[in-house]
Amino acid sequence: MRIQGKAYRTIFLGEDRWSVCVIDQTRLPFSVELQELRTPEDAATAISDMVVRGAPLIGVTAAYGVALAMHRDPGDGNLDRVLGLLAATRPTAVNLRWALARMEAALRDTPPGRRAAQAYAEAGAMADEDAAACEAIGRHGLPILQHIALEKGRRAVNVLTHCNAGWLACVDWGTALAPIYAAHESRIPVHVYVDETRPRNQGAALTAFELGAHGVPHTVVVDNAGGHLMQHGKVDICIVGSDRTTATADVANKVGTYLKALAAQDNGVPFYVALPSSTVDWTLSDGVAGIPIEERAGREVTHVRGRAADGSLAEVQVAAPGSVAANPAFDVTPARLVTGLITERGVCKASRAGLASLFPEQARVRA
Repeated sequence: MRIQGKAYRTIFLGEDRWSVCVIDQTRLPFSVELQELRTPEDAATAISDMVVRGAPLIGVTAAYGVALAMHRDPGDGNLDRVLGLLAATRPTAVNLRWALARMEAALRDTPPGRRAAQAYAEAGAMADEDAAACEAIGRHGLPILQHIALEKGRRAVNVLTHCNAGWLACVDWGTALAPIYAAHESRIPVHVYVDETRPRNQGAALTAFELGAHGVPHTVVVDNAGGHLMQHGKVDICIVGSDRTTATADVANKVGTYLKALAAQDNGVPFYVALPSSTVDWTLSDGVAGIPIEERAGREVTHVRGRAADGSLAEVQVAAPGSVAANPAFDVTPARLVTGLITERGVCKASRAGLASLFPEQARVRA
C-alpha cells in the first residue's frame, strides 16, 4: 500500500539483502520510521514490543528472524534455540507457531551450508503468499459490500471495524480492511467507523492512519460507541480480523470484539471476520477453553502515549495512582455470533463445515 504516494510493504529485505526492515508501528501515526532487524533477537524484540503486530505480520517477521539466525549460525543447536526464542514472544496469534513450524520443516533436513539461502527463500515466499492472500480476501469480500451498496442506493456503506486489521497488520492489503480498500477502488461509497481500540489505540493510531493515507472516509469513535451506532442504524456491517480461529470458527481477536459481535446480533447487523487460512488453528474446537489469551502489562492501561503540544511524543498516566490494571489483549467470539468468514478462497459460514468446504485438505488431515 502507499504512504504519501510511496509504495510500502510492512517488512522487506535491507539493502545488504540479509538484514530486514520493518515499519516501526510504535511511532505511528505521527512519524514513519523504519527499524532494521539484524539478529533473531531483534526480531523477537520487535514482535514482543509490538514494533510489528498483527497475526500475519508476526508470522512473517518470525520467519525472517529464523533466516537472520541461519545467516549467522546455520547449526542445529542455533536453529533449535531460535525457534524457541521466537515461539515465546506472543502466545495468542497462531500464525507465529504456523510460520515457525513451516520454517523448521523447510530447514531441518537441509544441509547447514544451504540453510541460510533456504531460510530467506522460505520467508520471502511467506511474505509474497500473505500479500496475495490478503488481496484475495479483498476480492472475495467486495461483493458483500457491493450488495449492501445496491440496497442502500447512493448512500455510503457504513462499516464498523475494531483494532487494526489492515496492511499494517499483514505484509500488504490487510484482512478486514482489504474488502474496504477494494470497494473504495471500485468507487463504491464507503465510510468506516474506527474503534479507538484501547488500551494501545491501534484503531485511532493505525487504522485511521491507513484509511487516511488511502483516502477512505472514516470517523474515529470510542470503543463503547459501537452498540449505540448500531441501535440507530448507522452501521451496515462489522468486519474484523482474527489472531486465531478454531476449526469450528470461534474467533480470537483484540479484546472488545466479542462485545461488538453481541451488539451486532442484537441489532441484526452482519458480523464478518476476514482472515487468511494461516490464522486457522485446525487443532482446536473450543476457542474459549483452548485459545491462550495474552495478558499484557498493566501499564498499557494506566498510561497512554501521544503527541504533546510541542510535537514531542509523551506518555501520561490516566489511571488513579496505585490502581492495579488487568490487561487481557484478546477475547473470543463464538462462531454462533459470526455471520461469515472471508478468506483467500472465498466466503463461508462460520462453522466447521464452512471451513471444511473451502479447505478440505486441512479438514481431512485433522479428521
